Amino acid sequence: MLGTVFSEMAKSYIPLLIIFGVTVLNAVGMAAASHILNPSRPTPEKAMPYESGMIPLGDTRARFSIKFYMVAISFIVFDLETIFLVPWAVRVRELGWGPFVAVFLFVIVLAVGLVYEWRKGGLEWD
Repeated sequence: MLGTVFSEMAKSYIPLLIIFGVTVLNAVGMAAASHILNPSRPTPEKAMPYESGMIPLGDTRARFSIKFYMVAISFIVFDLETIFLVPWAVRVRELGWGPFVAVFLFVIVLAVGLVYEWRKGGLEWD
């Protein structure tokens, strides 16, 4: 009995394993074809770091201000807020008051974080 249950469960994973195998073969095949077909002609221009067509200025290991990272993290937080709020807003009437209160508290917490960052000067770009 246990053998047949296991065998039926294993059969349900066969399509997934086939897709996984095709994906791995595709990735390895494209990497190998790129390596084989691509002519390697290194030049000093090709070895330079690319900066949107501009000649690179300064050291590549230059340090950035912490404010740059603060703005980047804030962008990610508020971008994720949008990702969570849009599907909720589409179905807000169907969900009722429980999810409405939860999302309201979520927005309040994010607003408090934004006000805190604003008061600390994290949004000032010097």
